[in-house]
Amino acid sequence: MPDIGIDLSGKKALVTGGSRGIGRAIALRLAEAGCDVAINYLRNRGPAQETAEAVRSFGRNAILHKVNVAQEGKLADMFAAIQDGFGGLDILVSNAASGVIKPAMELTSRHWHWTMDINATALLPLTQHAAPLMGEDASIIAVSSLGAVRAIPNYAAVGASKAALESLVRHLAVELAPRGIRVNAISAGVVDTDALKHFSNRQQILTESARRTPAGRLTEPNDVADLALFLASPLASMMIGQTVVIDGGYSIMG
Repeated sequence: MPDIGIDLSGKKALVTGGSRGIGRAIALRLAEAGCDVAINYLRNRGPAQETAEAVRSFGRNAILHKVNVAQEGKLADMFAAIQDGFGGLDILVSNAASGVIKPAMELTSRHWHWTMDINATALLPLTQHAAPLMGEDASIIAVSSLGAVRAIPNYAAVGASKAALESLVRHLAVELAPRGIRVNAISAGVVDTDALKHFSNRQQILTESARRTPAGRLTEPNDVADLALFLASPLASMMIGQTVVIDGGYSIMG
């Protein structure tokens, strides 16, 4: 039988929001498979540096770049650094996310635009900068959430931004597939990351989600990283414009 192990040796990846949580897990899984990894972060250099050191522990190269991916005018420097350091790009993981957790009736236009800009809009300029650095058999992966298709308390702005993100993924996929660039999204179930700390009922969410998940546990960052590795690999060569749910069966329970 053929060897179906995933070997991405020599590939170059960028993971936005790559210093902690799901982003860190994806960065390390790609490095483990052979990728050099550029790690984008927004605020704290310490966790980003730790992630870079973990990438290097696999014998890979790491680049750190601090920038708010929602600020389109500042992205050129990051991609110039990737071009200089790596010579190109094979994998883009758009994972950086933020948002305002409030009831819809309490949202302001500032809340709305902040959330949309970083969660959905950023994918467009990121892709526009990344695509010229990519050859054939490249992969762009956006990290979404179940809030894109479900109504979750206080999640109106974030959920709408994730729905927009998934729509943009489909449109980008159609445009870029002829160039050998695959675009897909991952929709993760409830994952206990720093983002969940913004919910006042965090413990209730965790307990109830675990109870309702047929797999018997919550989705973990490494689960999401495994799926990202698959989508970045040649095994996913015919995955085009899809949003793949990974949630242990949570979303099929009604």
